[in-house]
Order: sequence, then structure tokens, then C-alpha cells
Amino acid sequence: MSPLRTTLAVLTLSAAGLAGIVGWEGYSGTAYRDVAGVPTIGYGTTEGVKMGDTITKPEAMARAKTDVQAFEGALRRCVKVPLHQHEYDALVSISYNIGPGAFCRSTLVRKLNAGDYVGACAEILRWNRAGGRVVQGLVNRRKAEYRLCIGSAP
Repeated sequence: MSPLRTTLAVLTLSAAGLAGIVGWEGYSGTAYRDVAGVPTIGYGTTEGVKMGDTITKPEAMARAKTDVQAFEGALRRCVKVPLHQHEYDALVSISYNIGPGAFCRSTLVRKLNAGDYVGACAEILRWNRAGGRVVQGLVNRRKAEYRLCIGSAP
């Protein structure tokens, strides 16, 4: 790992980062309500989804890539400090899952922009609830994102 962080303007989600997101999100060809009750389809797409919608795996992957670009844009707007690729991938993943608004308003971003990289990564672990309750799948995902963020992912 390079000791120097890179400006966000040149970072993009890595192939491994995308694989991680779609792996955690899982694929559903038909719209369903996630644990928070939000209509969801494909690899975690929620924007414009209605119950009864369907999508193929190739369409879902294309949509996930498009969705990622929107989350990357939000990340660039609210994160003002340089990052390592692994930090960037972890932050895009959590933003993809919690939404750009919640991400940009978070203590995680405040700590990050203050230069507290370790504290910011630790904040990832706090985002383990959906519908007001702790969800084990989110606990597992956040642990993996935290390890990625601090640079100790397998």
C-alpha cells in the first residue's frame, strides 16, 4: 500500500470494490421490500423501484454501476480529504447502502474531513441498524467495510 493518499478526483471504485458491493447486496430479479421496507431490486437498487418490477442480472449489474457513479459523486462532494483506494472503496460501499444524504451528514464524514481517518473508519461499525433494529447482515457487512477501510481486509 502506498503511504500517500490520493485526491478523490482521480479515484474510482475498484473492480474488487464493486464485487464487494454486489456481493453484500445480493441479487434479486424481482422487487422486494428490504428490512427497512424500501422497494429494492437487482443489487440493492432502490431509486424508482416499484413492487412488481423485474430485472435481469446483466441489467442489474449495469444499474449497479450507474448507481455507484451517483454515490461516488456524493462522496466527492462531501469528503474533502485524500484517501487510499481501500478507504475509498469502503466509503463508496457504505454510502451505497445507507444513501448519500445520510453518509454526507454523518459523524464519519466529519471525522474524516478533520483528518481522523482511524476514527472515521470506526464510525462505519455504528451503521448496523435497519428499521430501528440491529441486523446481523449489516453487522457483518460493517465489520468487512471497517477492515477494508483500515487496510486489513483479507
